[in-house]
Amino acid sequence: QVQLVESGGELVQAGGSLRLSCAASRRTFGRNTMGWFRQAPGKEREFVAAITWSSGSTNYADSVKGRFTISRDNAKNTVYLQMSALKPEDTAVYYCNAQTYSGINYWGQGTQVTVSS
Repeated sequence: QVQLVESGGELVQAGGSLRLSCAASRRTFGRNTMGWFRQAPGKEREFVAAITWSSGSTNYADSVKGRFTISRDNAKNTVYLQMSALKPEDTAVYYCNAQTYSGINYWGQGTQVTVSS
């Protein structure tokens, strides 16, 4: 079993910045990608960004391109989401995700990001 522990969510004003962190409890679990999803009240969970752990290649949802940056720190076994130019519509619970080569998904408990206008 793998635990993903997120941190960094808080209340921020529109136009501000925030960095989320997600630490995995194990180093070797067949990890292929790690990423972030979010879920706003009354909406379905949606993809935000992902990074391939081995190569570092990244992928973003169109709604966050140019504003969010995903990165990883192998030594700390941690993935980050740097969020800039935040908008009220970015308000959501952000979930860390790790997907293995065999297709198993692990999820964090979620961290609340609230952007005030």
